Amino acid sequence: MVAQAKTAPRLALVAGEASGDLLAGLLMDGLRQRWPDLSAVGIGGPRMAEQGFQAWWPHHKLAVRGYAEVLRHYAEIAGIRRQLARRLLLERPDVFIGVDAPDFNLGLESWLREAGIKTVHFVCPSIWAWRGGRVTRIAKAADHVLCLFPFEPELLARHGIAASYVGHPLADAIPLEVPRAAARQALGLSASETVVALLPGSRRSEIQYIATPLLAAAALLHRRRPELRFVLPAAPGLREMIDPLVATHAPEVPLRVLDGRSHEALAACDVTLIASGTATLEAALFKRPMVITYHMHWLTWQLMKRMGYQPWVGLPNILCGDFVVPELLQDRATPQALADAALAWLDDPARCERVQQRFIELHHLLRRNTAQAATDAIAQVLGR
Repeated sequence: MVAQAKTAPRLALVAGEASGDLLAGLLMDGLRQRWPDLSAVGIGGPRMAEQGFQAWWPHHKLAVRGYAEVLRHYAEIAGIRRQLARRLLLERPDVFIGVDAPDFNLGLESWLREAGIKTVHFVCPSIWAWRGGRVTRIAKAADHVLCLFPFEPELLARHGIAASYVGHPLADAIPLEVPRAAARQALGLSASETVVALLPGSRRSEIQYIATPLLAAAALLHRRRPELRFVLPAAPGLREMIDPLVATHAPEVPLRVLDGRSHEALAACDVTLIASGTATLEAALFKRPMVITYHMHWLTWQLMKRMGYQPWVGLPNILCGDFVVPELLQDRATPQALADAALAWLDDPARCERVQQRFIELHHLLRRNTAQAATDAIAQVLGR
C-alpha cells in the first residue's frame, strides 16, 4: 500500500463546463500513462469519466457564464465550493488541479494551498486580454500554472508565478490533415455538398441567446442558396432546448441536429457560424473559415465590453493578432449580418485558402504533446 501511494498519486480536479471537461480528459489520459493506478475525484464530465474520474458533482453545475447569469446561481455554486473544499481538506489529495473556471477555482485553490495541499491551475486566465488584476489571485492560488499559449509563462514570471508552456491539447487531438472525406461519410454528406455548421455553444445561456440568430441566419441562407446543407452539433443535455428552436426558426431548412459530434461537423463543413469560446480554436485547428458571434444578457455585455484590453474576442484572432475571421457580437449579431458573412467566405475561395494557411501555422505552434508536458510539470510539483 505504501509503494502504491508513492507511484499512484491521488488527484482532485475541477472542470466547470464542456471545454474544461475536454481539456481535463486529455490531461488525465497523459497522467494515466505515467500513473495507471491514479485516483481522481472532484467535479467533471463525461470525458473525465472515461478516464476513471469520480465526479462528486457534474460539471454542468458550474457551466454558467456572465455576471447576470452567475448572480442567479451564486448561492448554489458557492455552496458547492464550500462543500468541496471541506471534503478535500479532509481527504487531502496529493495535488489539486483546477481546470480553467478561474472564478470558481482560484478561490478554492487559495484555500487548499494555504492548508498545505499542492495546487496546479491548468489554463492561464486570459489576463492579457481582460481583468489583468487577477494575476494577484493567481499568485496566491497556484503552485504552478500550465499555459496553453507560448507567451503566457513569461508574463506570469514577471509576477513570480511558476508556469510551463504545455501547448494546447486540442492541437494534439486534432489531426494536422483534416479528415474531411471521412467526416462527411460519417455524417451522411456527399463530397459535392456545401455544408454550413452552426455551433451556438455548450451552455444553456448560450443556447438561449445565440441559437435563435444562428437558426434565423440559416433560414436566410437557405432562401438564398437552397442547395446548402446545415449541421448543428448539440452539446450533451441541450438538445431539448435546441429542437423546439429549430422547429420555430428554421422549419424548412435542411438541417440535421447532431448529438455531440462537433469535431465531425467542423471537419465536414465549408464554413461555420460559431459562438466565441474554445470551439473557435477547434474550428481553427480544423482549418475552417468561420464567423465568430456572441450574444449575452445586456447587463453582462455592458460590464464586459469595458474590461477588454484587445480589439479581438475570438481565440483565432487573438492568437493571430489580427481579424483573420469576422466577429459579430451582441447587437451586430443579426441574422442578416451572419448570413452575409457566411456567404462572403463561400464566395471567396482565395480568402478561404489564406485563412487556412494561417491556421496551419497556428496548429504547428500549439502542438507540443500537451499531455506529456503537463504530466511532467505536475510530476515536478509532486516531487516524483
